[in-house]
Amino acid sequence: MTLLDERAAGVYIIAVTPFTDTGAIDLASTDRMVEFYLDRGATGLTILGMMGEAPKLSVAESVAFSRHVVRRVAGRVPVVAGASSPGFAAMRELARAVMDDGAAGVMVAPVPGVRTDDAVFGYFAQVAETLGGIPWVLQDFPQSTGVQIAPSVIRRVVEADPSCVMLKHEDWPGLAKISALRDMAGTRRIAILVGNGGVFLPEELRRGADGAMTGFAFPEMMAGVYAAHLAGDEDRASDIFDAYLPLARYEQQPGPGLAVRKYILHKRGAIASAAQRRPGSTLGAREIEEVEFLLARQARRVAAIG
Repeated sequence: MTLLDERAAGVYIIAVTPFTDTGAIDLASTDRMVEFYLDRGATGLTILGMMGEAPKLSVAESVAFSRHVVRRVAGRVPVVAGASSPGFAAMRELARAVMDDGAAGVMVAPVPGVRTDDAVFGYFAQVAETLGGIPWVLQDFPQSTGVQIAPSVIRRVVEADPSCVMLKHEDWPGLAKISALRDMAGTRRIAILVGNGGVFLPEELRRGADGAMTGFAFPEMMAGVYAAHLAGDEDRASDIFDAYLPLARYEQQPGPGLAVRKYILHKRGAIASAAQRRPGSTLGAREIEEVEFLLARQARRVAAIG
């Protein structure tokens, strides 16, 4: 097992959790989904994230799902498991279980209600103590958690705990935060992978991000943008990005976004059902019509750029 470290880069797809129409975890679809992501350029998988419906799973289900994914991946790419929890006992239990099964690291977001800089730092100090040396990703997603984390606080966390090896950056607008973190002299360099469906990916890469850790029903977009950026072809990176942007924007809607993503993944054959575990959203006829319009338009644009 290779543990997550500061050199992580590329595209770590935030995986959905496949369910049957009755709400059971669909392990057959999970196998198909893993291969779908890897075939389209994922260099890592992140499971049990917010868009993976992690809060709807029991700890036992989370452990079983993680174990199944890790076994299917079979060491081809790192697997990161979300371990956020309102309490540290559950966080410790899940983190140790997924690591014992072969995960490369875990991801933790702050609990809502943490307000001051010292409180945020104190929270993550307790996270580090709870994880006991397990490599972990600090998830900075204020739109969801309501917790604002200043670059100076991220620096304090990184300097205090060498096990914090990555920032999942999802602040919005957040380009200046990436620059601030990269410009901080003397700070231990950690990986920065970005979220928000990749809708700012070209700019984030040019600001110093190392790749993406997010979901989109076309992971090949993010893989293509990243590869073109590495090759120094920013025009090519932008051409690829522009072809997919309308659909990525549509998928980023709060609320129906996951339903859009699962609808497309089902349509592409990655999962057998677009079902979410309750409570969840569904697409109406008008939304499906809009998605189909965007898919057709996207196909023409992708074909045009080769």
